[in-house]
Amino acid sequence: MTPELARKTWRTAEPLHGMIYFVPEAAEEYAAAGLEPHMGYFASRAAAMGPVAAGVVVATFFNFNPALVEAAIPEAWDRAAPEVITGARLQAADRALRRLLGPAVDSDEMAEAAELARTAAEVAADDREGRPLFAAHAGLGWPDQPHLVLWHAQTLLREYRGDAHVSLLLGAGLSGVEALVVHAATGEVPAAVLRSTRGWDDDNWDAGVESVRARGWIEPGPELRLTAAGRAHRQQVEDGTDLLSVRPYSAIGEEACQRLRQLVRPLSKAIVDSGALTAPARPGP
Repeated sequence: MTPELARKTWRTAEPLHGMIYFVPEAAEEYAAAGLEPHMGYFASRAAAMGPVAAGVVVATFFNFNPALVEAAIPEAWDRAAPEVITGARLQAADRALRRLLGPAVDSDEMAEAAELARTAAEVAADDREGRPLFAAHAGLGWPDQPHLVLWHAQTLLREYRGDAHVSLLLGAGLSGVEALVVHAATGEVPAAVLRSTRGWDDDNWDAGVESVRARGWIEPGPELRLTAAGRAHRQQVEDGTDLLSVRPYSAIGEEACQRLRQLVRPLSKAIVDSGALTAPARPGP
């Protein structure tokens, strides 16, 4: 098992998880549970940890302006208990996947993909040390329906990888806003999107830019572009994340990973082609 294949397997299935941050069903379910619109993302992703303080969410989510988190947490727990919110999130996933995937939800291919992904996620659940957000989600019960099993498995594998990524960013001495500056300088996501969804104002963002520039990781000038040293840093973090995320996929093996990719590719494509991941920007991972 190569880290590259593990990453490709995760990435191929990622739209099945990522859609939950954009679909209207999520906003509707969180509103029905009593949450204000600005609370939905933070409360729904943090609820697996229980009614934690805002500081815990700031720590585990890593790159959000604390003020943005504090506007939602802990008030969200006064409006809806964490278990109500996790139930609302699962209901939103059910509704959204049924709308986006249609008959494929009840297909044999869905059931097979769910079994493979669950096997990988259950291996990951034996490796919780140093992965607090993943560990919280791994403590939730498994749903019964295959499409929700697949969604939950991919959610676990995403948080497993995400916690590893955060640990490497911290090891590099980066703050949350500095990590976003580096990400923006790759050109993968516009800086304006990263700033708006994570709630950083001009002063904090500009300070982050100057801090990263002082490391020699971005070029002079108004455009954010990585230097050779910056690209080397970015690659080191990405390679390290791959290495720390390979175990669940190694457990099922290369053949099963290739089969899982084959099974979920049309499902993910349907989600991407629907435009579900290009909805108006909301806070997301």
